[in-house]
Amino acid sequence: MKTLVFSALMLAFTFGAMAQIQAPQPSPLGKLEQKVGLTDVTVEYSRPNMKGRTIFGDLVPFDKMWRTAANKNTMVSFSDDVVIDGQTLKAGTYALFSKPGATNWEIYFYTDTENWGVPQQWDDSKVAAKTTVPVLKLPMTIESFTFMINDLSNGGANLAILWENTHVAIPFTVPTDTKVSASINKVMSGPSSDDYYAAAVYYMEEGKDIKKSAEWIDKAVDMTKDKPRFWYHRQQSLIHAKAGNKKEAIAAAKASLEGAKAAKNADYIKMNEASLKEWGAM
Repeated sequence: MKTLVFSALMLAFTFGAMAQIQAPQPSPLGKLEQKVGLTDVTVEYSRPNMKGRTIFGDLVPFDKMWRTAANKNTMVSFSDDVVIDGQTLKAGTYALFSKPGATNWEIYFYTDTENWGVPQQWDDSKVAAKTTVPVLKLPMTIESFTFMINDLSNGGANLAILWENTHVAIPFTVPTDTKVSASINKVMSGPSSDDYYAAAVYYMEEGKDIKKSAEWIDKAVDMTKDKPRFWYHRQQSLIHAKAGNKKEAIAAAKASLEGAKAAKNADYIKMNEASLKEWGAM
């Protein structure tokens, strides 16, 4: 019996030791990160090797859906909306599937990213964008399956796939001009109401120039008078109270109270009522 128990323990120890051995994966994980204009693009994929095999038209059959790499499906992420073949692909992460052909590949951006290979049940409603791209034959052999992002410009790039002697490129455009133009317009038009609000509150809380704080909070409130913000008025009341402008503080507290009641915000109702009582206005 002791011999049997000892043998079982030794067997368990042996398997435990084996489970801790680390060895290279046949298709190691790769990750590609690239800034295109102002958009972050990331590709996560496994990288199989040729190992003397014929790839396209043999190991990877023509005209059949492919995971576009090995192991878990390849994932492509965009930090902004991009455009592929006239289709807007929303910011997010997608599985990249393909249907390789001798002269063209069909490319699919699929919203379900949790697949080990091609989904058992393909769902066309999960195809966020698709395109067809031509095959370019390379003058040399690429041993390891490779993604590249090249032909970079401020407005876009190509997501390229290279393996064996095959190269396909998926063009996409990014909203750089829209983002830069919006940034320019914002800066050139001066500080926003939120900028004035943040500056005013900071000055009050840090004991800095309270007159400047009052000037900034008044600008913030004036810029939002078409859509009053009760939390702006609340800080306006506190700033003017600290500045010794009791009349302005009471008016702001009443405006904040009215807005808080409309929004059914119990916290702001309570705070404003307490301030108005303190200042003799209730």
